[in-house]
Amino acid sequence: MKILDKYILKSFLQPFLATFFVVLFVLVMQSLWLAFDEIAGKGIDIFFILKFLGYLALTLTPMALPIGILLSSIMALGNLSENYEFAALKSAGISLKRIMRPLIIFILFISVFNF
Repeated sequence: MKILDKYILKSFLQPFLATFFVVLFVLVMQSLWLAFDEIAGKGIDIFFILKFLGYLALTLTPMALPIGILLSSIMALGNLSENYEFAALKSAGISLKRIMRPLIIFILFISVFNF
């Protein structure tokens, strides 16, 4: 793996993990809010509620992944563009396909792993 690939993946992974978990948290809280009437006041054990939240997070992961990928790629590529790193790479003769290759491979790996 070349240094450029590592740098692009590193600049993508940090926002990806943050946005994925934020989006997953929002989706879980939305579902918990909708199911609050059925849970509240029933004397349900806290272990059961935590188990429910864990299963709910696993169920909502396929919905949170595309949103997290979209937001993190906007953030990472926007940061590369803001710091004129895209311009430097283009002036060095590196094509846009070559710049995007590590991200596409990583996203395809996540997609196969998810489904």
